[in-house]
Amino acid sequence: MTRVITTALFALSASASFAQFPDRAINYIIPFVPGGESDIAARLQGKVAAKITGKDFVVQNKAGAGGALAWGQLNSMVGDGYTVVGSNLPHIILQPLEGQVQYKTEDITSVFFFHYTADALVVAMDSPYKTFADLVAAAKAEPEKITIAGSGTNSANHMAFQRMEVQGKLKMTYVPFKGTGDLSTAVLGKHVAAAMTYPTFAIANKERVRMLAVATANRMPQFPNTPTFKELGFDWVDGAYRGIAVPKSTPEAVRKQISDLFLKINKDPEHRKQMIDSGYEQVDITYEQMADFMKKRTADTLPLAKQMGLIK
Repeated sequence: MTRVITTALFALSASASFAQFPDRAINYIIPFVPGGESDIAARLQGKVAAKITGKDFVVQNKAGAGGALAWGQLNSMVGDGYTVVGSNLPHIILQPLEGQVQYKTEDITSVFFFHYTADALVVAMDSPYKTFADLVAAAKAEPEKITIAGSGTNSANHMAFQRMEVQGKLKMTYVPFKGTGDLSTAVLGKHVAAAMTYPTFAIANKERVRMLAVATANRMPQFPNTPTFKELGFDWVDGAYRGIAVPKSTPEAVRKQISDLFLKINKDPEHRKQMIDSGYEQVDITYEQMADFMKKRTADTLPLAKQMGLIK
C-alpha cells in the first residue's frame, strides 16, 4: 500500500511540474552561426514565448560541420525540457548517410517542426546574370567555373544544388559556408556567382540581390516576376524544414509539452504574419505527427541522396 501511495504521489508531483512548464528560461541551441534562418526564428520565437509564459529563450549558437556538431552532442545533454536544439531537414537525413558525423538520423528526437523555406537561387543585384537562362548559358559555356554558395554540406542548399545540376544537366561548383549569415558577404561581394538559399534571404536583402528562381508551387507574391523552377522545366518544389529536437532521455510527457509550447508560439497571429511576410511558410508538425512526417520526408529525400552519391 505504501508503495502504491508513493507512486501515486510521484505521479501527481510530476504532473504538477509539467503543468507549470516552463518555470524558467529554455536554453535553445542553434547549430549554425548567427544571422541565418534558424537563428532569426529562435530569437523571434523567444519573444512570443515570453509573452505566452513569461519565460524567454536563451539562444546559443553552436556552429560546426553544417549543424552536425550540435546534433552529435544532443543526446549527452540533460533531458529535462530546458535544453532544446534546432532540428533541420534534410540535413539530419543526409549527413549520417555520408558516415562522417557522430550521430544517426534516429538519434535525433524531433518534437515539432514550425516552418519551411523553399529553395531559391539568388545573385547580387549588379550580377551579370539577369535571368536563370543567363546563368545556365554561362555554366554550359564553362563547366564547373560557375560557383554556387550554400549553407553547409549534405544540407538543404547542397541537395538543391545537386538537383539543379542533375535536372538541368549542368556542371557547377558548390561552395559551402557555415550558415546563411556567413554566405551573405560572398554573394553581395560577388566572390561567388550565385547562392542556393531561400526567399527569406532575398527578402532581407531585397535592395541588394535578385532571385532568379524559386522552388515553390506558385510564384511568390513578394516576387511576382521571379519564375518557379517548375515553370523553368524542373520537377522541383522543395526546401528546408526547421524544428525542435530534444535529448532521447527527455520523458514523453515533457516532449509533448515542448511540442505544445511551440505550437502555441506558431499559432500566435502576430508572429505568424511576421514570419510569412519574411518568406517563411509556417507548418505545425506536432510530436504526435512526427513519426509519419519523418517517414515521408525520408522517402522523398533518399532518391536525391542517391544522386548526390551518398547511397550506392
